[in-house]
Amino acid sequence: MTAVGRPTPVVGAHGRALRSNQTDRGVPAPGAPPEPEDAHLNADDAELKDAELAVRSLGRRFAEGDEAALADAYERWSALVHTMALRSLGSRTDAEDVTQQVFVAAWRGRARYDPDRARLPAWLVGITRHTIADAHEARSRVRRSEDAATFASRSSSGAESVVERIADKVMIDDELRRLGDPARTILRLAFFRDLTHVQIAETLDLPLGTVKSHVRRGLIRLRDRLEVDDATHR
Repeated sequence: MTAVGRPTPVVGAHGRALRSNQTDRGVPAPGAPPEPEDAHLNADDAELKDAELAVRSLGRRFAEGDEAALADAYERWSALVHTMALRSLGSRTDAEDVTQQVFVAAWRGRARYDPDRARLPAWLVGITRHTIADAHEARSRVRRSEDAATFASRSSSGAESVVERIADKVMIDDELRRLGDPARTILRLAFFRDLTHVQIAETLDLPLGTVKSHVRRGLIRLRDRLEVDDATHR
């Protein structure tokens, strides 16, 4: 009697158990032919392979001048280009300009692109880096120009001040020539050597009151001269 629960072996004519050629869920039977390598690819691997083929096909179309390929490339990688430019330049406006320049430059230079040597996105990234560097250099030129303009403006203002001081000095010197001594000497010491009244009195051995009187009268004459000259130039 056969024991309950045990399967009855299948025997051949000579009483030997027959081996099945069927596999047990992934385990090949002895002597079975090997499975092809592609059978082990999972769905993700197949998807990546299809994506890579699509990129290569897009690159060839781009190099051949297919305008639809340009639109596809912009749709796929413009966000990448914009992100690189924004991180480097810190300005959305500049990043947008760089993005447009990159794809215009790529399209115009498509004859230099070899899809068999480089993937299209990698080639676009290279153009992006050069365009960003050019944008930084342009910024530097603008800053240098602004600094030069600021320096020139300040230098011009400073030069005008020097010219005015020289003109005042010439006019004062001319007016002093019309005075006799000791007024001329007193005013020269006051204007050109910046001596005080006391120092002038000690230098010329004159009374302090005399020095003050000459300085006061000299200033009145200079004031009148300035007013006349100002009225003449209006």
